[in-house]
Amino acid sequence: MAMVNAIENHRLNTVLDVKVQLSVRLGTCQLAMRDVLELNPGAIIQLNQRANAPVGLYVNEKLIALGEVVVVEESFGIKITQLIGEPAA
Repeated sequence: MAMVNAIENHRLNTVLDVKVQLSVRLGTCQLAMRDVLELNPGAIIQLNQRANAPVGLYVNEKLIALGEVVVVEESFGIKITQLIGEPAA
């Protein structure tokens, strides 16, 4: 049994340093291609997400958490409020 655990730990340690893509999704919308082609600097696109709604945190396109947008020094960040699959606080 100890040998099995050692093998599993080695396999896990092998992937723990693999880089994954994290992204935050503020919202989405649908536009006709005509409208996309007419976009220019200064254009404002209204998203379907309310301003006070939580944003989604994705790892490799899979939603893993919800959170609030925050400012950290001079950059945006996300404060996680709920992990997906766990009950809301």
